Amino acid sequence: MPIKNTLKYNHTTITYVSQLPDLFSATEVDHHHGKKRVKLQIELTDHGIEIIGDSPYDQTLDNLLMQCGVKDIQKTLCG
Repeated sequence: MPIKNTLKYNHTTITYVSQLPDLFSATEVDHHHGKKRVKLQIELTDHGIEIIGDSPYDQTLDNLLMQCGVKDIQKTLCG
């Protein structure tokens, strides 16, 4: 049975990929002092706007991106 790595959530397609850039260092993740931190890197490419986000709170990041109208999200299973 093949592994399904894509799912639909509302109007967004979420695809699990093997690797994405880390925007947080290990010390930043450990020292967030109870705050739900999210880091974003935004680039204008030939294909449109690319947003790379990183957070120890993946659902918070997903919700933020979906509220901004993002239609396709790629994410990893672990940091």
